Amino acid sequence: MRTPYFANLLQYLPQEEQQQLQQAFGASDAQIQALLEVFPKCPQALIELLQDVNGTYYCQHGQETICVLVLGSDLGDYPYYLKSVEQIVKDYHDQRETIYERYQEFLAYVEVDEKINMHVPLNDRLCFADCMNNGGTSSLYIDFTPNEAGQVGQVVRYVHDPDSFEVIAASFEDYLQQLIEGDYEFTAIYEEEFE
Repeated sequence: MRTPYFANLLQYLPQEEQQQLQQAFGASDAQIQALLEVFPKCPQALIELLQDVNGTYYCQHGQETICVLVLGSDLGDYPYYLKSVEQIVKDYHDQRETIYERYQEFLAYVEVDEKINMHVPLNDRLCFADCMNNGGTSSLYIDFTPNEAGQVGQVVRYVHDPDSFEVIAASFEDYLQQLIEGDYEFTAIYEEEFE
C-alpha cells in the first residue's frame, strides 16, 4: 500500500479485509493508459489509488476475488467500493443520457446541485465508486464539465429515492482528505466483526 489513504485505512479494517487489500494488484501502466484515453483529466490521486488496488468490488486479483468497502461520502457511515479501471471504462460506454433526459418528467422531484450541469451526458463524469447496495442506491463521480458555479474535478454524490446529485468536495484530493479527517467513518460497518 503506497498511498497514505490505503496505508491508513488498513488500521480501521478487520483482518480479513486487510489481507484482501494486501493481496490485491494495482492497475498496470496499460490499464492506466486505457483510463486516461477515456478520461484524460483523471486526477493523479485517483490514478495512485488504482495503482495500489485496481478495484475492490468483486474484482479478480490473481487467484483471489476481493470485495472490500474502502470509500465513504457525506452520508457518514455509508460505505462504497472502489471501481476497477475496467468497471470505470465500461460505465463510460454505458451511460450516455443526461440527468435532464433521465428525469425530465420528474425534475420537480430531483435535487440537482447548482454546480452540476444536468445537460451533460452522465458518462462525461468518471464514476469511481458504487455503494454497498450494488451501486443502485448511491454512486460517486468526478465531474469534468460543471456549471459556472462549480469547478472542474468536483466530486458528485448521487443518491436514489429521492434522487439527488450533490457536490460533496471541490476536488478528488479534498474528498480523500475529508475521509481521512473523518477517521474513515464508513468503516463503522465492520465494527460488529471486531467484537
